[in-house]
Amino acid sequence: MIPAILEKFKLTRTSLNALLVIFLFGINKILAFVHTRIISLQYRDEVHLLDTFNAANNLPDVLFALISGGALSMAFIPLLTEYLTQKDRAAAWDLFSRVANLAFVVTGSVALIVALFAEQIASRVIAPGFPPEQLDLLADLMRLNLVATVIFSISGLVMASLQANQHFLAPGLAPSAYNLGQIFGAVFLVPHFGIQGLVYGVIIGALMHLLIQVPALVKYGFRWTPSLDLSNSGLLEALRLMWPRLLTMGGIQMIVILRDNFASRLQQDGAVTALTFGWMIMQVPQTIIGTAIAIVMLPALSEIAARKDWTAFMQTVERALRVLIALSLPIAAVMATGLHPLVRGVFGFGEEMSQLVTWTTRAFLLTLLGYNIHELAGRSFYARKEPLIPLFAVLFRVVLFSIMGLLTINFLRPIGAPMIALAEISLLVEATLLYILLSRRTEHTLQVGRPITLGILAAAVGGTLAYLIAVYLPGGAISTALIGITTGGLVALAIIWTEVKLLFRL
Repeated sequence: MIPAILEKFKLTRTSLNALLVIFLFGINKILAFVHTRIISLQYRDEVHLLDTFNAANNLPDVLFALISGGALSMAFIPLLTEYLTQKDRAAAWDLFSRVANLAFVVTGSVALIVALFAEQIASRVIAPGFPPEQLDLLADLMRLNLVATVIFSISGLVMASLQANQHFLAPGLAPSAYNLGQIFGAVFLVPHFGIQGLVYGVIIGALMHLLIQVPALVKYGFRWTPSLDLSNSGLLEALRLMWPRLLTMGGIQMIVILRDNFASRLQQDGAVTALTFGWMIMQVPQTIIGTAIAIVMLPALSEIAARKDWTAFMQTVERALRVLIALSLPIAAVMATGLHPLVRGVFGFGEEMSQLVTWTTRAFLLTLLGYNIHELAGRSFYARKEPLIPLFAVLFRVVLFSIMGLLTINFLRPIGAPMIALAEISLLVEATLLYILLSRRTEHTLQVGRPITLGILAAAVGGTLAYLIAVYLPGGAISTALIGITTGGLVALAIIWTEVKLLFRL
């Protein structure tokens, strides 16, 4: 069936996988907004509780990203791909089992330590600006969240292993299953357990995230090796590749913690929630475009890198990069113009909070290009098994973000959360640096002048058209905003279409 589809529509396998993941991530984002709307309506008059819940997610999310999520998967997929290409699936599953066993033990041990010192971590690291009663609740919620983190320590690696097998359906459905669990918690558990019900929903969602991938494991002949042999050569090779990624993700997650740390010191009610919601809105195009394309590119690039065909490698990177640049610029502009009535209508906040979320989201949208192209840049180096370069690059980003955050809380406090969001522009600087280094190491210059020019033109034309329709077209604010975004987006798409078509030739 798949070969027939590829032949009929003249798609590459990577392009078909990308379109599949884009579709599945789109469904997930719809469910994410349903979940967010439910909890924002439940707590719109108690925004401080939303601040607490969102802050409580941070450290557990950091542990997941460090120990078993992005830290391991980006470094793990190229190694698994090599095993599948040069050895066999049985050897790959043996390696997966050993890494997963170690990840589970380490995650559980770290989670136990965090649970024991939750109060100190909450007051000194996560949200030092919160009052005592808010910090107590934050610590309790954080402890509950750690249960989901331990589950994710396995589920995240399962996603990586299936992607290395060029299977993207189950991993693509897993985030939607996670959101369904959270929706269940918000609708059915919050009335009985209060805000703790949201965390119970997170735990249920984590279980669903894992279980929905189990049939695919069976399909690909998964066999578990119950071993923690730290002298195993495959495990040692995996750890050699993973430790730089671990530190790199540590730098990235430090920014997440610093973001809420700075926000808690703004003395601005709703600042943490505005950053969480604004980041979530920006993540819609970022995940559907940047993450989806980058996820399917990593196994494909890893196969090319294993052959050491660097010309084909850079041509593949360039095609994906041109698509990301051309799409990111107009999407950010068009979304920003019609954002406010949609924020007000979806989340149900009052005007003051809606304005804060709107401007924070607009600031994040200015960083969309950096987010999208960074996804591909990092994976390009991991495909080449060069994890140290992204590590050095992220250190510069942490410093730049910290400087901008400190300037905000000391001199630009009236701007508040939007300025902290804008500090993520440091990601664009980091991504640019990575592409310069990649070009030098492969002796291949990336040609991106055309997509940048077309992207800027499409952003100007599409954004202006969307704004004029939203302001001057008769009708309700939400309907005119949607019409403006749709019309502006279609006109922008026509301008960049020559670049977007490269999506079908990845």
